[in-house]
Amino acid sequence: MSQLTATPAIESSLAYLMQNYADYNHWANCTLINWLKTKPSEVVEREALSSFPTIRETLIHIVETQRYWLSVINPDADYSGQEFDGDLDETFSFVMAQSQELAEYVETLLPGDLSEETLVVNPWFECNFPKFEYIMQCMNHSTYHRGQIVTMGRNLGFTDAPMTDYNFYNVMAK
Repeated sequence: MSQLTATPAIESSLAYLMQNYADYNHWANCTLINWLKTKPSEVVEREALSSFPTIRETLIHIVETQRYWLSVINPDADYSGQEFDGDLDETFSFVMAQSQELAEYVETLLPGDLSEETLVVNPWFECNFPKFEYIMQCMNHSTYHRGQIVTMGRNLGFTDAPMTDYNFYNVMAK
């Protein structure tokens, strides 16, 4: 069998990668939340220098940004701006549920859907990229802020952060 025949089409590979990355994002968010649930809530809510004053506010930023990007790739998604302002336990639940919703939606996208260009016009930028680019942006953004949360946790005295690297997920956690 030739290498060309054994290699899946680019479109199928792209669909696999986007689905796997969305599943990874859900797993990583849940792993981080489950770790944070073991910590005293008063410490998790304490201010720590970062982009956002607290871990909870950073989690809200993650979930609201994921909701925004879901509304970009899914025309049926309902999002009109930041609306969530729950307590810590509600924030934990919402991040996990929304990450699952995002992963489940990405699972429904066909290769042609992923390549479909979608115009985004907002106060900060305008672009017209394929949906897979927006999915990658969303997942990368969440990864960035999960890293900040680990650093904030370290500054608050948490020394046992979980491993949430993409390769760890692929090798050990799937």
